[in-house]
Amino acid sequence: MTPRPTRTEPSAADPAPLPAPEITEAECRRCGTYIAGLDGRYACGVCGWVNDHSEGHRRLPRADEDPDRPPAGRRPPRLLPAPPPPQNGR
Repeated sequence: MTPRPTRTEPSAADPAPLPAPEITEAECRRCGTYIAGLDGRYACGVCGWVNDHSEGHRRLPRADEDPDRPPAGRRPPRLLPAPPPPQNGR
């Protein structure tokens, strides 16, 4: 069994945690469907309209502020092998 990682105490160098996103609601600008989003960023599941990320209520977090970001030095995932080329006549 893999041991569970131990949680370290935050240091003074760690960035402050980001506030939780706010659920916001609006009408789709294209089809009028009532939609919900996070911090003023919307995507309509009916017609596919998406507002620009710059229209949000606050800035998006940087990659180094993402709590789910993989640790530094982690290798990229392995790619699956490609399927064999098709054989002629089959």
